[in-house]
Amino acid sequence: MTTTLNTSTQPPKLFRPLTPIPLIHHTPRLLLLAASRALLTAELHKPHLFGKLLGAALPADWPPGEYDPDAMRYFLAQLEAGGPAATGWYGWYALRKAEGSVPRTLIGAGGFLGPPDAEGTAEIGFSLAAGWRGQGLGTELVGGLVAQAAATGRVRQLLAHTGAGNGAARGVLLRNGFAAAAGETDEARLRFVRVVVPTPAPAMPTGPDGPTGAAGAAGRAALS
Repeated sequence: MTTTLNTSTQPPKLFRPLTPIPLIHHTPRLLLLAASRALLTAELHKPHLFGKLLGAALPADWPPGEYDPDAMRYFLAQLEAGGPAATGWYGWYALRKAEGSVPRTLIGAGGFLGPPDAEGTAEIGFSLAAGWRGQGLGTELVGGLVAQAAATGRVRQLLAHTGAGNGAARGVLLRNGFAAAAGETDEARLRFVRVVVPTPAPAMPTGPDGPTGAAGAAGRAALS
């Protein structure tokens, strides 16, 4: 299950000063953590440290779908060019919260292809590890990205693209309020749009997944 992450044609972003945005987002079952230079560098070059930085177990088939090394390198280049203000506008990691004997586990990746344009339009993508599909987690991941976009106060519309034969990704988008774009002519690559209404940022939870717990420690370490 994946949306199209076409980063090969994306030009480098030119950043104006941005208001810092939340870098951790919670859904009922997931912790979403914004990618950082430290995390992406470890993911690309020091995979034995990547899981330790995240504080999570890694699936055997990581990375999933179209979230490949090219996408990682693109996100890293944008964060290096944009500095701290760019964090949160590119890659995000989806971690399944620990439950019973199952530890916190990295199950997917998603995020934005950059900050919104002058009209408030941004694009998202997502990929889910094969072993975690079919449980509604893709829907929850995209729902978290939509909520994160709304909480920034800057996004007014979200775009997403997926292959015409990818019914699972299409279903995830439709369940999150996206609709097929009118007048789309590319039969192989479908375009979806969704209006975003800005909302206040959600309150940060306490405990192990809050800012003073393990999740907060992972986020702080990752921002170096």
